[in-house]
Amino acid sequence: MANLIDLKGISPKISKSAWVADNATISGDVSVGEGSSIWFQVVIRGDVNTIKIGNNTNIQDHSMVHGSTGGIDTIIGDGVTVGHKAILHGCTIHDDVLIGMGAIVLDEAIVESNVIVAAGAVV
Repeated sequence: MANLIDLKGISPKISKSAWVADNATISGDVSVGEGSSIWFQVVIRGDVNTIKIGNNTNIQDHSMVHGSTGGIDTIIGDGVTVGHKAILHGCTIHDDVLIGMGAIVLDEAIVESNVIVAAGAVV
């Protein structure tokens, strides 16, 4: 079973139709939508602000999703693919986006719908 951790009295909310790998870690104020998948060794830390992951989105192996101080939530839309070892930090990713392997999307960045962020890119 995945490592789901309550923080500050807030538990992650995972849709019943979502799949989470046994060794993924999800903590705090996180919601994962219907049909989404969280793969092996992913860390999603909702310890600072809210993290919302939409429907039919997949976060691939070794990726990190984290909020940022100063009230910056991390929002990931529907139909998003986050490639292996990507880092999403305090950003907004709209629907139907591909975040390439090893890409880094930083605080306050907004990636519009139907965009591809190249592998290894920094936004």
